[in-house]
Amino acid sequence: MYDLMLAGVAAVFQPWTLLAIMLGVAGGLVIGSIPGLTSTMSIALMVPLTYSMKLEFAIPLLMGVYCGAISGGLVGAILLNIPGTPASAGTCLDGFPMAARGQATRALGLAVYASMIGGTLSGLALVLIAPLLAKVALSFGPWEYFALVIFTFSCISSMSAKGRAVKAFMAAFIGLGLSLVGLDEASGQTRLTFGFTSLESGFYELPALIGLYAIPQLLTDTDGIGRREKILQVNYRLRLFVSTFGEVIGRKWDLLRSTFIGIVIGILPGVGPGLSNIVAYSQAKNSSRTPEKFGQGELAESVISPEAANNASMGGALIPMLTLGIPGDASTLMMLGAFMLHGIDPGPLLFRDHGDIVWIVFIAFFVAFAFCTLLYHFFIPITIKAIAVPRQFVIPVLLVLCTVGCYSLNNRMFDVYCFLGFGLLGYVLHIVKVPVLPVILGLILGPMAEEQLSLALAFGQGSFLPFLLRPVSGFILLVALLSLVLPPFFGWRKKLTAQRIPTKESQNDTV
Repeated sequence: MYDLMLAGVAAVFQPWTLLAIMLGVAGGLVIGSIPGLTSTMSIALMVPLTYSMKLEFAIPLLMGVYCGAISGGLVGAILLNIPGTPASAGTCLDGFPMAARGQATRALGLAVYASMIGGTLSGLALVLIAPLLAKVALSFGPWEYFALVIFTFSCISSMSAKGRAVKAFMAAFIGLGLSLVGLDEASGQTRLTFGFTSLESGFYELPALIGLYAIPQLLTDTDGIGRREKILQVNYRLRLFVSTFGEVIGRKWDLLRSTFIGIVIGILPGVGPGLSNIVAYSQAKNSSRTPEKFGQGELAESVISPEAANNASMGGALIPMLTLGIPGDASTLMMLGAFMLHGIDPGPLLFRDHGDIVWIVFIAFFVAFAFCTLLYHFFIPITIKAIAVPRQFVIPVLLVLCTVGCYSLNNRMFDVYCFLGFGLLGYVLHIVKVPVLPVILGLILGPMAEEQLSLALAFGQGSFLPFLLRPVSGFILLVALLSLVLPPFFGWRKKLTAQRIPTKESQNDTV
């Protein structure tokens, strides 16, 4: 293991690689700070550019963009009251009120240091948990892998907003249906091609990914053209910014609790940092001695908790992606596409066959957060100017970059047509409020699910009983079922309890 670790250190600590990480972090900070330009989009823009790069250079670059973009969302959340990324939604609740009270530098400092500590601790969890989980996954058979795919979709559905679980399942089936297009590897027959030879190889994942995420976001952002955003004036002082580090360390229990929440939620397939951000804020409020002060911009923990959680979920989200080949969130979904682009399939065999690549990911993760911390001290004035750039200048540039990137993958216009077609599908799903992530997961995990199901049925002579009788697959399917059943049950029980408790008005009427 130590040889692989040293090889990873040698690969990352090359001058050009370090420069790539730094530039990736800087670009991610700028893109993440602009409302609407999510970390997923920033990685989507970079993945096609890494096609001609060596994987040892491309992965550190993407890790820099990933870490910078997730963290960069705090700038827009604090200064505009608009989260730069969905992961910073909870930061708006107290970050903006604190900035409005004339403490913008303090709010930025608390958020930055909480982000860096939470992210670094999640990196330690990544290094400790991922190899152990990979060893366990090596003993998995087709029954366990198929059960994991079911569990992934159940996580997305159970964590969806109220009333959207059915829509999440519908979206998953759309993605699974799209994954059937092309050549059936088992029979050698083409499916759902309708006579188009270009469809015989199926849909390429990256144009679909970029289209489903980029075009709906860009079309939505056009509504903001001409709208002037009110940015709070910041008298940035480096000494005051640095002094908030002691304030963050002083809230160690809030910091550790939120980091733990972020890591656990990040590990859940398909959930990601957006949920951890809100959950950590809620837990901080529930455990506070003065919960009435939350939302007023007074308490340090109200900014520390959500930012520590959303950055901690980054390391957690990489764990299932590296060990099982199942992304933890939309951003790691793009990272998964980058690995596949370079001919490497993440999973337990990745640790056995490409251990040096795994350690490059680990070390690049820590280096990216180190650069993130360093750049924040001096680049905050630049990021403040970045969020003031008019959208009519940003949107066309991003659209052109997406189009060129999709074409450059295989040098064929069919990928551009797929990019536009999936973009139109994503925009329709956005209008009817159907989540996009299950579509992507269905498209990517569909071939894996079909292959593992075929193998399981072949080994079991057509019987489905091994799925339930094998301990690991049976346990995973049970957890998937409970994740779907328990939330509605507890919601129904809570509603029933509220109806039974008489209100003060009804008590007075009775008297």
